Parts: sequence; structure tokens; C-alpha cells
Amino acid sequence: MVYMVLAAAILCEVVGTVSLKFIDGLSRPLPLILVILGYGSAFVALASVLKMGLPVSVTYAIWSGAGVALVAVIGAVFLRESITLVQVGGIALIVGGVVALELGGAH
Repeated sequence: MVYMVLAAAILCEVVGTVSLKFIDGLSRPLPLILVILGYGSAFVALASVLKMGLPVSVTYAIWSGAGVALVAVIGAVFLRESITLVQVGGIALIVGGVVALELGGAH
């Protein structure tokens, strides 16, 4: 259950971050509302994950790493932003680091 709530936190943060691209200097209300709701919901979900007992280091690593990777992929695939092989390697390193943190904490 804790990882489902963490996944929800990640998705909310990604929605908020991607919506930033469309707020046009705070002049477009719908994307602005998505930013506020996305980030607000993400932090509420993160607080719930921490209350459920997942360590803050693992929680934050998964949340931020997955968020960075997803936003980069969404930017490249849907927003037509350029992505280089070096950036793809960086995303792989982020994901690998998150996996290492998770596996390193297993007993």
C-alpha cells in the first residue's frame, strides 16, 4: 500500500511540473490550478508515505528520481524537447541510484 501512495505522489508531482510549462506567466487558470493541486496533493501523499513508515531517504529518492525521469521522458515524447544520449544515461543513473538505495536498505 505504501508504494501505491508513493506512486500517486509521484504522478501528482509530475502533473504539477508538466503543467508549469503551460501557465504562461500565471495567466492561464487551468494549468495554474493543476500546478497547485498537483504539488499540494504530492506533498500530502508524501506525508502519508512517511507516516506509513517508509524512511525519508528512500521516499525522497524514489519520489524525486522517478519524477525527474518521468518529466524528462514526457518532455521528450510529448513536448518535443530534445534529449541526448548523455541525458538518457543520466536518467539511467538516477534510476539505478534509486534502486541501489532501496536494495541497500533491505534486510
